[in-house]
Amino acid sequence: RSEINPNSKHLKVLDLRLSDAGTYTCEYGSHTVSISLHVFKLTIPLNGHFLTNDAPELTLMQNSSYPLPHLNITLFNSNNNRVRPKLSQNETRQKYILMLQQLEVTDSGTWMCHVHSDSPLINQNISFDVKVLGFQNPDLERKYATVDSPVILSWHLNFQKIKWKEGFTGQLTWKQQENATSHELLDFNVTARGEQHETKKSRRFQFEIPESKPESTIEVKLPKVYFNHSGQYQCQLVYNGRHMQSKIELVVMKVSANPVGPLPRGAKMTLICQVSSPLPSNAHLRWERVNGTQMDIKNSKQHEIKVEVNVSAAGLWNCHLIEDNDRKISLNYPVEEDPVWVSYVVIGASIGGSVLVFGLACLCIISGISWQRRRQRAKKMARARQYLLENKTCQCQQ
Repeated sequence: RSEINPNSKHLKVLDLRLSDAGTYTCEYGSHTVSISLHVFKLTIPLNGHFLTNDAPELTLMQNSSYPLPHLNITLFNSNNNRVRPKLSQNETRQKYILMLQQLEVTDSGTWMCHVHSDSPLINQNISFDVKVLGFQNPDLERKYATVDSPVILSWHLNFQKIKWKEGFTGQLTWKQQENATSHELLDFNVTARGEQHETKKSRRFQFEIPESKPESTIEVKLPKVYFNHSGQYQCQLVYNGRHMQSKIELVVMKVSANPVGPLPRGAKMTLICQVSSPLPSNAHLRWERVNGTQMDIKNSKQHEIKVEVNVSAAGLWNCHLIEDNDRKISLNYPVEEDPVWVSYVVIGASIGGSVLVFGLACLCIISGISWQRRRQRAKKMARARQYLLENKTCQCQQ
């Protein structure tokens, strides 16, 4: 593992190891020169391949023919910002352990470990690569949608950006509530060459996998959102027996009226605006009438999932979902009054119906009386006939 340059007489040691530390002596005639070799070894677990929120431990070893010095170790991340790991060492000062805090995707890049000692004088920089696989989405992203509208849910991975050369797998699941059963929607795998493959797992849940989408992206499309499509959509990565996930919470909004249909003159209607899950403290619902006044505005209270407003006149009403004074989604509900002729028709129909009922009642009474009289006459005729037959008499007109 060593070679000597015949011209410069330099000694080159290949594949340097901790055991190579010691004193090297060069003799040339009556001249003798000794050089002490101090060797450092920085060990990075998993070959520098981590997932978001991993907290790896780096190990720095030193070896020398002289008593081992106390080392001052300074660590810089890929953004050249100083990192303050939890540092520990053994009694012989041969081994130092640097315990890092949880990593983020922005930590990917070349790190620098600076080793310093005053006696002997040491100023050594050791660079190493860190690759943190993960999502560029927030840890929990909230997305709003209205009933019957399309929505696209996307998870942006960074494996292309950091040139990740390892294979990994993952899956996308959905559950309507926190403690509900999860349903697998699709699974995917990425090869060491960065090729991405997806497989649809659910036939009951109506969604699509878009053909054209940004690279390094897991994406599903709901062509028509229903109220029960709301819930948590979780994308999970699995690498080397470890996993991490990113969630998107889908909140769906709908509007309705009670009673349904045109508003009769003089009547009232209740408009209802509702979301599928409680809103954060910085969000609320608002009903407002188009071209209305300040009196035609009603806001929901904190964490309420529903707001109602009573209306007594025709007009166009809008329900807005507002987060930090920003309108995220809106739905409108047009309130229409019954036409005037409809009211007249209803009144006329009521009067006509009453007259018809009265006429039918009278006809029934008259018919009943006539039927009763006919019945009585028939009874009298029957008795007369019976009387004549019994007496066998015949009266003839003179």
